[in-house]
Amino acid sequence: MRTGMKLMMLPLLLVAAVCGSNVQSNDSKQPQQQSSVWDDTIRFITKTKDSCTMGSSAAGNFTRLRVSCRSPSQATGRSYYCDFQGQPNQCGAYNKNPRHYFIQMMWELRKLKNACQGAKIYRPYMCRKYSDEAQMTFMTSWPKTSASKPPKPGQEQCKLAVPAVQYKPTATRKPTKPQPQPAKPLQGSASRLATEYCWKSFHGLCSYVIGWFLN
Repeated sequence: MRTGMKLMMLPLLLVAAVCGSNVQSNDSKQPQQQSSVWDDTIRFITKTKDSCTMGSSAAGNFTRLRVSCRSPSQATGRSYYCDFQGQPNQCGAYNKNPRHYFIQMMWELRKLKNACQGAKIYRPYMCRKYSDEAQMTFMTSWPKTSASKPPKPGQEQCKLAVPAVQYKPTATRKPTKPQPQPAKPLQGSASRLATEYCWKSFHGLCSYVIGWFLN
């Protein structure tokens, strides 16, 4: 009789085994949810007193970080966030203490007025010697911030165009030479004296000599 009961229970055991295997296969097919790298959320305050939180999650071989902030002013109610991604697990110090890795990153973020307007790549001190792939790189932010355009040349300072005054150098007058005084009419006197005191054959010579003395 016991043998007959075992034979009757055999189909039930087979059905239970098949159903259990189907349940396990279905569970294995469900996608795995992203797990948090650490349990506690890191909180900090920016230079402008914005209250911020940092939370990370594992996405395959990458680690994603979201920084969410809110302004303390109830009137404006400004809030923003930004996402970072990297592979800090390439750093041995990170694998030992991942929370401290992000605390070192937080020390840099809290120095900013806006936690999402800092560096594009953060290199915490404990993993600073590793490549960019091992660091947290900026991905996106909300709301989008429009970068200010650089001023065009000539618009940095308002300069008044003042016409240049050209001064012409005054011509220096050359010192004028004194004009020679007209010779006094002494030629007649010389001839008259030569006639009175010299022989006739020597009038020309005497007239020249007398004129030289008179001049």
